[in-house]
Amino acid sequence: MFRDAPHFDVRDYLRKEMMPHFLCPGCGHGMALRALLWALHELQIDRDRLAVVSGIGCAGRLSAYIDANTFHTTHGRPLAYATGLALARPDLHVVVITGDGDCLAIGGNHLIHACRRNLKLTCLMLNNEIYGMTGGQVSPTTSETRLTTTTPHGNTEPNFDACALATAAGAGFVGREMTRHVPKMKELLKEGLQHPGFAFIEVLSDCTEVYGRKNDMGSSSEMVMRQKSEIRPSAYRDSVDEPFRSTDLPTGILARNNRPEYGAALRAAAAARAGK
Repeated sequence: MFRDAPHFDVRDYLRKEMMPHFLCPGCGHGMALRALLWALHELQIDRDRLAVVSGIGCAGRLSAYIDANTFHTTHGRPLAYATGLALARPDLHVVVITGDGDCLAIGGNHLIHACRRNLKLTCLMLNNEIYGMTGGQVSPTTSETRLTTTTPHGNTEPNFDACALATAAGAGFVGREMTRHVPKMKELLKEGLQHPGFAFIEVLSDCTEVYGRKNDMGSSSEMVMRQKSEIRPSAYRDSVDEPFRSTDLPTGILARNNRPEYGAALRAAAAARAGK
């Protein structure tokens, strides 16, 4: 389907004038950005036809670094903006980069309806279980008992399984991977980018400076190993004293369906009305 892509150099896809980036040392979001750009490169998606929309937070800042058509929107609204853009310009590849707070808290309603509509776009949600940039508050995915600035005695709220939510809401494609596995994340993103409907991909990231420090979780490498020890408990349980996450979560492609794509259905209805 695609010609062999030339050698991938991440610098070819970055706005060099925006460097150095603002991400903390060890932040998993940088690994997720690399995987996304690698996937776009291997699919040979024309950057003039690529639109990246993001909201507020550490994840939201990533769009500024991508040398393509980018839009940094208001908190919790990137999917709403992306919906309008994808409907108006179906010729574009629309990608949303969002975080767990941006996507599931203030933006939760927009996520549900984006899944329900099944419009052709790709949503990449970077889940580091915290509001990392805006104060370190508890988020909808913060593991129970974890400390944040708003849960100083430990989080008592149950957390969301974002992929289960997206599947139940009708997303055409749902997947999950962790920052530890960049090549696997790249392949999952390629699958999502090619899906003819709404693709939701969660990446289990890590916040070393805010979340990790407050919960005494060690260095970035130790936090990444905690991810792996919990996702692959039988092989890695003995690698750390305490898992990064509180429950085992499956990775890879979790759901895929071929429901009608919303943009095509809307245009067909408009054409039918015009023909009457």
